[in-house]
Amino acid sequence: MSTGEIIRVAGPLVIATGLTGVKMYDVVLAGHEKLIGEIVEVRGDKVYIQVYEETTGIGPGEPVESTGQPLSVELGPGIIGGFYDGIQRPLNLLYETSGDRISRGIKVRSVDLERRWEFVPVLEAGAEVGPGDVLGTVQETTLVVHKIMVPPGISGKLAWIKGGRFTIEEPVAEVQTAKRVERITMLQKWPVRMHRPYRKKLNPYAPLVTGQRVIDTLFPVAKGGTACIPGPFGSGKTVVQHQLAKWADADIIVYIGCGERGNEMTDVLLSFPELKDPKSGRPLMERTILIANTSDMPVAAREASIYTGITIAEYFRDMGYDVALMADSTSRWAEALREMSGRLEEMPGEEGYPAYLGSRIAEFYERAGRVLCYGSEPGKDSREGTITAIGAVSPPGGDFSEPVTQNTLRVAKVFWGLDANLAYRRHFPAINWLQSYSLYLSTVDAYLAEHNQFEFSKNRQRAMALLQEESELEEIVRLVGMDALSTNDRLKLEVARLIREDFLHQNAFDDVDTYTSLTKQGRMLKLILLFYDAAKSALRKGESLDKLLKAKVLERMAKAKFIPEDRLAEFDDIEREILESLAGGEEVA
Repeated sequence: MSTGEIIRVAGPLVIATGLTGVKMYDVVLAGHEKLIGEIVEVRGDKVYIQVYEETTGIGPGEPVESTGQPLSVELGPGIIGGFYDGIQRPLNLLYETSGDRISRGIKVRSVDLERRWEFVPVLEAGAEVGPGDVLGTVQETTLVVHKIMVPPGISGKLAWIKGGRFTIEEPVAEVQTAKRVERITMLQKWPVRMHRPYRKKLNPYAPLVTGQRVIDTLFPVAKGGTACIPGPFGSGKTVVQHQLAKWADADIIVYIGCGERGNEMTDVLLSFPELKDPKSGRPLMERTILIANTSDMPVAAREASIYTGITIAEYFRDMGYDVALMADSTSRWAEALREMSGRLEEMPGEEGYPAYLGSRIAEFYERAGRVLCYGSEPGKDSREGTITAIGAVSPPGGDFSEPVTQNTLRVAKVFWGLDANLAYRRHFPAINWLQSYSLYLSTVDAYLAEHNQFEFSKNRQRAMALLQEESELEEIVRLVGMDALSTNDRLKLEVARLIREDFLHQNAFDDVDTYTSLTKQGRMLKLILLFYDAAKSALRKGESLDKLLKAKVLERMAKAKFIPEDRLAEFDDIEREILESLAGGEEVA
C-alpha cells in the first residue's frame, strides 16, 4: 500500500504527492479520517483525487493511502431491497452508526457478511464450467431467484460443490483451472467503471410495458433500449420516473436518485414497500434496489452513484433478467463533472461543462442493451438479459438546447419531452405528444404483428395523425375562429380532445388509473376511434354534430379508464352503445 501526503485541498479535489505505483481510478483514503476518494488524474509526481465525502477541515500535511484497487461494488445475495448511497454504503447502517447526518470516514460493508443463505446447487462435481455458468441458486426474495455464477475470467473443471446454508464469503464450490484451484463464493466484486462482459449484443425486440398510456401507445421503449425525460422544474419528471419504477414490466428495478431532493427519495423509500407488484401481489421492494445521492450529500459522489447503479444492473442482466434502470437526474451528475473539471483547471466546453461530457453520457447509455450473456444453466443453452436505461434531465428553465439534453438526445432512442404548460394544466403525464418521439416504433410494431395485434399499431397511427391535425386546426381557430371550420374538422377537434383527456391523461394516484395494461390501452383507444368513425358516418347521413356530441355514451367513454383490469368485458357494452346511439340517433340527451 503506497502512502503519500496532501499538498492542497480544493473542495472535493485533493492533490497529493509521494504516492508511487498508483493507477487511474484507484481508491485512496485521504486524511486522518480516511475519506474515500478516487484518483482522477496523475501529473508527474502529483496525484489528483476526487473525494466522495465532505473535505472540510482536512489540509496539507495529512496522509493519503492508496488501496491499489479500483472503486468496486459488492455483488451477491442481499442487495435486493437495499438502500445505498453513491458508493454502495447501506444508508440504514450509516444511520445506525452516525445518526441523521452521515459522519465522515465511516466504513461499512455493502452486504451482510453474517447472514446465511440457502444455496441450492444445480451442477455436480466434475462438470466443465466457464464464466457466467450458473452453479446454483439462492431464493433472495419471493420475486427474485439469485443465480450464483462463475465469475468472469474463471473456467475449468468443478472440483466440488455443496448445498446448504452459507454466508456470502464462505466457499460453495471450487474450480480446477489450468493454473490453480479457484474457490467460488456467493460474493463477487466488480469495478464500477468497467462494463461486465457479455457474449454478443442483440437488437432490442420486445416493448417494455410501463402501464403509462402515452408511453406504451405513442412513444414506446423497447427492453434493452434507452430513453430520456427532459423537462423544466415542476413538470413531473420524478413522478414519471416513480411510475416507471413501480409498474415497468421488468424483473429488477434499479432506481438512482442522483442529486435530487431528499424528500423525493424518502417518498420512494416509504411508498415502495407498500406498493404491490402487479404480477405477483408482493411488495415492490422485493425486486428493487435504491441508490440515493441527494442534493445535500457530497457533489462528487453523484458521479459514482451512476456507475454503481449501472454495474448492479449489469450483474442482474447477466443472470438473464430484464432490468430497468432509472437515473433521476443525469443533469446533477453532469454538474458534478463540471465542478471537478473546473477544479482540475481543464479547458471548459459549452456552458462550462467538460469537453468530454458527450462521451461520458454515451458511455453510460451504451452499457444498456439486450445481450446474449456468457455462460449457461441447466435446461438452457444460452440466456438473454436486458438493461433499459431511462434518464431524467433537468435543463435550466426547460431549455432543451443546453448541452446535457442535447448530448443525451444523441444517444437515447426515445425522447419523452415534458411540457410545463401541460403540467400547469394538471395534465399528467405532461409528455408533449407533438415534440416527443420513439425510434423503437418499427421494432415494437414488428413485435405486435408477430402477436397478431395489427390493430394496435394502426390505431396508434390514426391517433397521432388526429393530434397533429388538431394542432394545425387550432392555428386556424386562433386566426379566424371556430365558425370557419367545417363540420368534419370540428369533429376532429372533439375526437382529439377525447384522446387527450380520456386517453393520454392519467391519474398516478388512482388505484385503477395508475396502471393500464396493453390490452386495456388498445380497447380504450379503439373506443375513441370507433366513436369517430360512427360519428363521421352519422354526419354523412345528415345528423347534427351538436346532437352527436351530447350522446350519453361519451360519459361512459370518459369513465372507461377507471374500469378494472378484470372487467374489460364492459368495453364490449360501450362499443355496442356507441354503434346504437350514433347509428340510430337515439339515446342522446
